[in-house]
Amino acid sequence: MTNTTIDRFQRQSSLVPAERLSQISVTVIGVGAIGRQVALQLTAIGIPRIQLVDFDLVELTNITTQGYRRQDLGLAKVEATTQAILELDVSVQVEMISDRFRASISTGEAVFCCVDSISARAAIWRSISRKCEFWTDGRMLGETIRVLTATKDSGINQYSETLFPQAQAQIGSCTSRSTVYAASIAGGFMVHQFCRWLRGISIDHDISLNLLAGETVVS
Repeated sequence: MTNTTIDRFQRQSSLVPAERLSQISVTVIGVGAIGRQVALQLTAIGIPRIQLVDFDLVELTNITTQGYRRQDLGLAKVEATTQAILELDVSVQVEMISDRFRASISTGEAVFCCVDSISARAAIWRSISRKCEFWTDGRMLGETIRVLTATKDSGINQYSETLFPQAQAQIGSCTSRSTVYAASIAGGFMVHQFCRWLRGISIDHDISLNLLAGETVVS
């Protein structure tokens, strides 16, 4: 028999500050490969309010690389992700925006940027960099992952330097070659940096992982 009196958060209580978390609203921009993993992990740790922004629909290849389910085919990604969130925790307040990000959108204190082009990242950053308290950006190509994080107090200039012109980016969108395991790892690193920030621990501004080569660089 399942013991329903046990606090489901007890095993993370020393790692995720519940009181601080309860005060935060988060925005996930892009709920594709990395963004869906981020949204589900945030739900699992107990985020109370989450805003999802994405204009795309679930396609067949998203089942393999992004963790969507067959019954999600044809749904807006924000709708399918909301359903999965509420299956984990029905108390979460979810705001769905089935559209591209626009400057008029009011975001949460913490923003998870999971879009697949440098130009889109740069436009979003210009719009909200001075408004949000915590920002993290997940990038992925094949088995190469990069997670960049900034807060209102640190890393802003360092992050801005990574927004090189789209013409200098690698050919193909960030998720043109991807796997769900690489997306899960990227999402985990982003949520980890978020939890470090919640705990008042210094964040890692730039993490690069090459899974095939077994190389990790942190700065």
